[in-house]
Amino acid sequence: MNDQSTPSDDGLQRYTQLRAFCVRIGLDPTNSPNEQRTLNLIDEALTHTSTGLSKHHERLEFLGDAVLRLAASEYIEKKHQQLSVGDRSALRSQLVSDRWLATVGQIDAIDSVQRIGEKAKGDTSARATLLAEGTEALIGAIYQGWNSLKPVHQWLGPHWEKTASAVLADPHRGNSKSALQEWSQGQGQGLPSYNSSEISKRHGDPRRFRCTVTLPPTINAEGWGRSRREAEQQAARNALNELTGS
Repeated sequence: MNDQSTPSDDGLQRYTQLRAFCVRIGLDPTNSPNEQRTLNLIDEALTHTSTGLSKHHERLEFLGDAVLRLAASEYIEKKHQQLSVGDRSALRSQLVSDRWLATVGQIDAIDSVQRIGEKAKGDTSARATLLAEGTEALIGAIYQGWNSLKPVHQWLGPHWEKTASAVLADPHRGNSKSALQEWSQGQGQGLPSYNSSEISKRHGDPRRFRCTVTLPPTINAEGWGRSRREAEQQAARNALNELTGS
């Protein structure tokens, strides 16, 4: 497909597939300034570099990163004006994280329309990364196709509402490491000590990393995660649970 010529039969099939996907996530490409250009951009966003094709997701993923942060900031400004700057920052970090992007991609079945090379397709451990990359690139494509943040909000708003509700219900705002450090310093007990080790070599394994956090004289908690950061956060969360008895 391109803006100047009639799409081939394969192009028309892809065009139809992408239009149906857009409708499924609550967007109508016919409402964009140029429907075919918009669908071309979405096709580019959902074509991974592993395919070896010249037009792939990386350019739009780069754009999508900036668009996502701005749109998430606007969402927080509109919906959660009561939050302090610190709490806004903590909330936004959850609303733009790779884990959140992968979750959105999974919920909206982005992989059903994502073009991926055979080798990458066979690597099940990379699925979350592929979903996150595709979701972020799609954000860039939607912004560029509509020349507006409005459809980005229209698509992501319900996802943000669900995540924000969960984060704001958590007294630690999703950052247990920071909360544990604030508690320990407030008690004059110094800084918690983290010790992480890689247990599995498989990407995406929820028990790939194991972390223990110690805080003398009594705290010694353990956590697991797909990354060191995730394992550390889980360990800190478990340490806070020990402190509160929950």
